[in-house]
Amino acid sequence: MTSNPNAGGGSTGGPLGPSGGPARAAPDHPETETERRKRRAVFLRELAEARELRARVQPRRTKERRMREAMRMRTFRI
Repeated sequence: MTSNPNAGGGSTGGPLGPSGGPARAAPDHPETETERRKRRAVFLRELAEARELRARVQPRRTKERRMREAMRMRTFRI
């Protein structure tokens, strides 16, 4: 079910960086664009998966949230 094959139980045991991920020592070379895009793709996949899970587990709250969002969109339409 997890999209990240390297995903653990949530705790890596090591120090965490400012973004909540594992802290990295000062790299000799900056992160490349492709590495950043890969990390971003994994993050967005996991975020979508978490939203789907939340929708399945809490259908009433999800429906209410959807209704509020629709009302908000109608309110700010030009």
